[in-house]
Amino acid sequence: MDPNQSNQNEPQSNHQSGADDPHATPASSSSELSYDDKQMAMFCHFLAFAGIIVPFGAIIGPLVLWLIKKDQSEFINYHGKEAINFSITMTIVVVVCAILIMAVVGILLLPLALMLWLVFIIVAGIKANEGEYYRYPFSLRLID
Repeated sequence: MDPNQSNQNEPQSNHQSGADDPHATPASSSSELSYDDKQMAMFCHFLAFAGIIVPFGAIIGPLVLWLIKKDQSEFINYHGKEAINFSITMTIVVVVCAILIMAVVGILLLPLALMLWLVFIIVAGIKANEGEYYRYPFSLRLID
């Protein structure tokens, strides 16, 4: 019985150490980032909500913040480019869906596109605030 118990314990301890390593890497990389870097990266994503008030504000808001802060940190630079690329992509998708309303397909696609936009912006902002490099699942890479 003792050899079986030791064999059962060994894989568990190996599994636990393997599970800890992936979690340690983001924590160590996020601890190197300043609070300001994380906040600015998060704001790059959340400024897309300016599009609710200002036409094309979803692009202009992240673009202005990125242009001001991109040299401060590679983390802010990365998230700023991601936010701008995604906002441009989703603006194109929303315009196409609005045109497709005439073909009735847009009536279904437009609310879906807007909900995806909202969810992905929130997820990206949270990930940026946690110090993670988040990449949107689909986005045109116009700014590289």
